[in-house]
Amino acid sequence: MHITFFTFALAAGIAVNPFLASCADNTKHRPLPSSFGVLLFPAFEALDVFGPLDALNLFSAQRQLKLALISPTLDPVSTAPRSAAMNPFNSTFSESIVPTHTFDTAPPLDVLLIPGGIGTRSPDPFFDEHLAFIRHQFPKVRYLITVCTGAFLAARSGILDGRNATTNKRAWADAPVYGPKVRWIAHARWITDGKVWSSAGVSAGIDAVLAWIAEVYGLDVAEELALSMEYERHADPSWDPFAEYYNITDHFPSS
Repeated sequence: MHITFFTFALAAGIAVNPFLASCADNTKHRPLPSSFGVLLFPAFEALDVFGPLDALNLFSAQRQLKLALISPTLDPVSTAPRSAAMNPFNSTFSESIVPTHTFDTAPPLDVLLIPGGIGTRSPDPFFDEHLAFIRHQFPKVRYLITVCTGAFLAARSGILDGRNATTNKRAWADAPVYGPKVRWIAHARWITDGKVWSSAGVSAGIDAVLAWIAEVYGLDVAEELALSMEYERHADPSWDPFAEYYNITDHFPSS
């Protein structure tokens, strides 16, 4: 008889993060993931969204995939900073995405991608709906992928408590602030913990998604997509010169 850690923990009375119970994905007897959602918010980082999506755009020419761009409303969502403090030179340089679904109309998802960006530093009241959506979706999705400081939103929702994760190394000092119960791993291009994949900053999301594609659909698929993108892929998750540049170390929860 196979006994999981969660069965043992419950029998022993060990406290377990309820979100961890939906951790591992068993794809052996299940259809491959086909339904993807991207969580949008003001002041998201463009490449956090479009880098991973470009790989998936190309992949959608090989098999049927579905994409939902999700926000509280169907109003366009901009990369523009949300406050003057975030825009000291008063630039008018931004891009917008028109959502396809709201939190209430989002379809069933296999994969939820959470991008980062300076908007992730917005206070909790602004993100109450987003955090509730993450908590609601997490037990249902087969994979959750965070890019850059998108890990801060996942951490603020509580779903990363007790897990290993990584994020943008330039914003490393904020990691334990937004996720005091998360095991933040400094030296990593991306980290996997159960069904959660978290990447380092910005461009690392492309490597993480290509690695995820290799894991789920096959290495040959990921390599073909990287060639189509003319992208020199970093396939080693421990490759991280930025952790060395910023001279950062792991953050673990205090006991």
